Amino acid sequence: MQRHVFFLSDGTGITAETLGNSLLTQFEGLEFRKVTLPFIATPEKARATVDYINHVGDSDGARPLVFSTTTNDAARAVLRECKGLFIDLFDTYIHTLEQELGVPSTQAQGRAHGLADGSRYNARIDAMNYAMEHDDGQSTRDLSKAELILIAPSRCGKTPTTLYLALQHGIFATNFPLLEEDLEKPRLPTALQGLEDRLFGLTSDPERLAQVRNERRPGSRYASLAQCAFELRQAEQLYRRYNVPYVNSANMSIEEIAATVMQEKALRH
Repeated sequence: MQRHVFFLSDGTGITAETLGNSLLTQFEGLEFRKVTLPFIATPEKARATVDYINHVGDSDGARPLVFSTTTNDAARAVLRECKGLFIDLFDTYIHTLEQELGVPSTQAQGRAHGLADGSRYNARIDAMNYAMEHDDGQSTRDLSKAELILIAPSRCGKTPTTLYLALQHGIFATNFPLLEEDLEKPRLPTALQGLEDRLFGLTSDPERLAQVRNERRPGSRYASLAQCAFELRQAEQLYRRYNVPYVNSANMSIEEIAATVMQEKALRH
């Protein structure tokens, strides 16, 4: 039986999702049906939310799990009346911090993902624009501005990792494909020579890479197990030749790849 999980917030719900999902990952073998309900900023909206949660719980015959980051006291008081297991992610820590800091919290909604820090927001937008312009080697203009250049054979996770680093951390990151002619030598593409200190490599398992490529080009030489094994083997030789740090991304999430890269390259934003 699937258990319903609700993420509630008077903002976007991103924080409730992130924290709640982190907790749920510790319970393997269970299935959850997840629903995010954002912008619950008034008692009226809270009451409608409670009615919906209770209806779902009654229909399922199992108590829903409810993760909330709602800061409005009036709305939160209503939400607590739901029949689900109500887990207030902010209340757990806010009062402790108020006591330690000696000042009351503002209870302002949307602070975690809002525009409270305009300079940080602008930096992230600039980084995103840079990442998209230079994605997959489309442009070599201003490559010297890159704080990080991911290199790897096709479909190893370069693009999503680059975009995540830009969006979440404001890091000027780009990525460059290792083509077959680069791997046959093996040699670094000309555009990357002299930028070795910015490079980080990705590799994968041949079976996993073949599976991913077959989703894009079924039955092609590009997706064959032999071609994938060749490209990965040559890429790893290239990394070792140029002392490029690298990681196997086959069983890693984008967040895990990004955290590994930032740790290895000492990137902090």
